[in-house]
Amino acid sequence: MTLELVLITGMSGSGKSVALHALEDAGYYCVDNLPPELLLPFVELEQHKQADKVAIAMDVRSAQSLPLVPAQLAELRSKNVNIRLLFLDATTDTLVRRFSETRRRHPLSRLQDNGQSTDLDRDVIDAIEMERRLLGDLREESHIIDTSLLRSAKLQGYIKSLISAPATQLTLMFESFAFKRGIPMHADYVFDVRMLPNPHYEAGLKNLTGQDASVANWLSGYPSVNAMAQQIATFLNAWLPDLSNDHRSYVTVAIGCTGGQHRSVYLVELLTKQFASDWVTLKRHRELDTH
Repeated sequence: MTLELVLITGMSGSGKSVALHALEDAGYYCVDNLPPELLLPFVELEQHKQADKVAIAMDVRSAQSLPLVPAQLAELRSKNVNIRLLFLDATTDTLVRRFSETRRRHPLSRLQDNGQSTDLDRDVIDAIEMERRLLGDLREESHIIDTSLLRSAKLQGYIKSLISAPATQLTLMFESFAFKRGIPMHADYVFDVRMLPNPHYEAGLKNLTGQDASVANWLSGYPSVNAMAQQIATFLNAWLPDLSNDHRSYVTVAIGCTGGQHRSVYLVELLTKQFASDWVTLKRHRELDTH
């Protein structure tokens, strides 16, 4: 029996516990904060028990032994283990706000036993930046999920949709977003479609979205919109086979317009349908999901 292992890493405060709960709900046996030294024996034990789905969360509390993980993952892959690497991230401002709201200390902050700050104490921003450096190698190997604008329920749904895709095939994720709220930090490719005709300025379309038929019909009538869709599709068709051969698990294609409501949403819907026949394809509308 092939064991499916989901390894969750990421920034403190980015939602790893929420992600782990989503995986537990999906039938995974979950372990939080497993020391890297125990990864190989733990997986061996689960294989002996004929487990089929396991999820493990690791974080910066195991910083000294995290460099062991890439070699361990290579060894596990040679032993018929399907591995998904998910890295949860968020902007520094978002993480600072979350620590302030929960009144929790960052794991890399230091206090003396009497609770007084020492000259080794780091404010939360310094701690976050140090954490980014320590987790850099794992981030490079993982599918990144930007949780800055995701509520807990949406993050759980997003995790479940990701792990529902076959582990052995490349999954293509199309995501719409608003440039005014920032570019998704996890995007592999970003396309700017703000130059296209904008339904926002049409009275009957302003309050609708690119998922509505009237907006789709309006946009599809413009040659520039069709040309943009075709050019994005041509680029992806040219390079997805090579990305798949490079053993990529996920590729995220982010399409942005001004408000993330009409043009980008329409193109994501259109391209998702076009690519679904040849690739495992998912979609996400960042701004619509935050309402």
